[in-house]
Amino acid sequence: MNPAAEHDLVLVVDFGAQYAQLIARRVREARVYSEIVPHTTPVAEILAREPKAIILSGGPSSVYEPGAPSIDPSIFTAGTPVFGMCYGFQLMAQGLGGEVAHTGAREYGRTAVTVARPGTLLAEIPAQHTVWMSHGDSVAAAPAGFDVLASTTSTPVAAFEDVDRGLAGVQWHPEVLHTEHGQKVLEHFLVQIAHCRQTWTMVNIVEEQIEAIRAQIGDRGQAICGLSGGVDSAVAAAIVQRAIGDRLTCVYVDHGLMRQGETEQVERDFVAATGVDLKVVDAEKQFLDALAGVTDPEEKRKIIGREFIRVFEAAEAEILGDAVTGDGAEKVAFLVQGTLYPDVVESGGGAGTSNIKSHHNVGGLPDDLEFELVEPLRTLFKDEVRLVGEQLGLPAEIVWRQPFPGPGLGIRIIGEVTRERLDILREADAIAREELTRAGLDRDIWQFPVVLLADVRSVGVQGDHRTYGHPVVLRPVTSEDAMTADWARLPYDVLERISTRITNEVREVNRVTVDITSKPPGTIEWE
Repeated sequence: MNPAAEHDLVLVVDFGAQYAQLIARRVREARVYSEIVPHTTPVAEILAREPKAIILSGGPSSVYEPGAPSIDPSIFTAGTPVFGMCYGFQLMAQGLGGEVAHTGAREYGRTAVTVARPGTLLAEIPAQHTVWMSHGDSVAAAPAGFDVLASTTSTPVAAFEDVDRGLAGVQWHPEVLHTEHGQKVLEHFLVQIAHCRQTWTMVNIVEEQIEAIRAQIGDRGQAICGLSGGVDSAVAAAIVQRAIGDRLTCVYVDHGLMRQGETEQVERDFVAATGVDLKVVDAEKQFLDALAGVTDPEEKRKIIGREFIRVFEAAEAEILGDAVTGDGAEKVAFLVQGTLYPDVVESGGGAGTSNIKSHHNVGGLPDDLEFELVEPLRTLFKDEVRLVGEQLGLPAEIVWRQPFPGPGLGIRIIGEVTRERLDILREADAIAREELTRAGLDRDIWQFPVVLLADVRSVGVQGDHRTYGHPVVLRPVTSEDAMTADWARLPYDVLERISTRITNEVREVNRVTVDITSKPPGTIEWE
């Protein structure tokens, strides 16, 4: 599906901002479809996509630095509305003949802004409010034809607009939660200045995807989908099942790396909610044999991905039979995957980002893959996927389940993955999740990995005996999209209950620690 064909498109030009994805999500929250493009994309290419509006993101550079990211000023005169934020605001001022000065006055964090003239962009917004700033340079003079709307004590031009030309900008970050009225400012630009249609809703997404999948798979196509138990694959499968009914078979590969009770939940709850045809493959021995003796994290991921495809190929042969036969035969075999937009961006398919880790559902697929891919969620963020899941009537236990990596507990064991170590980790993880639920904190925590330091042993005292057990690490994090995350400040009494229960009930664990690293610099998972 190409949503840009059905909806007005807003392109977010990424100048290296940590917030580019957040901007795209805020645009979608305003019910307008958005995508991210790297700042290296030629302006002609950007305009060829016929965006209804363009947003220039912030970025870490100074517009004066040699080699700093820039953009062809023709973007401002092409007739397409443009909104500049922070660095993008300064590029607009500079590109249209305004003045950007390195004043020496730096503004970082919460800053008071004064609205002198609301105009269209800042209409109905308090004259005094707080915004989130992050800049060292300032716009000293707006380009000709622009109305200056707001200032701060050290930034004379903090917002401006030229409504007739569809151009506007703010020095602050309207997309972050710390900025008051930020969403309203963004919507004023999108709706009042760029005249975007607010058609991007979950009901539309479901209906359009079902149509697109029917068109892709055709009347004869048969599909299989790997269910992981997570919300992404569950929602992807539910959409495809709506589109082609019993021509979809879901395969749940029990690789022995799942958390306690998850296999049973998939077999029970998902089938009950969708009526989908589910085949469960017990492949635990195959995976553990392949992982024996392996300690390198990337190697583990690759092995798990490879074995997963092998199991799938066996399932394909059994389920699809002669659906694909001979050279040049009509391709009627389809593989459904729950790839999300952040997966695509993090794997280097988005705004020129580095390949941080090989995603099991994007990278690592063999070249001779016998399926055509169906990726119903490829343009969606996680929060949108959950809303689609609710729209499809999936149970809350699946829709609101914490994200769980494809390689499962295999990348939450530091060291070799064995059945014994998996059982230890499963037990500790189940306790942590149980106590989190009991404390009513499930919806507040994005993810709560429990990591077993299997290659580490620490001295302890349990029942008057000296022990030499494993430590576990609790990694509770809060996040909106997993691109950035902060460690969750769990109440001490909850941490105490988790620690006491794990050290009492899991015989091999004698030490519980908490990881208080944000992302960046640390990733959410340890491997």
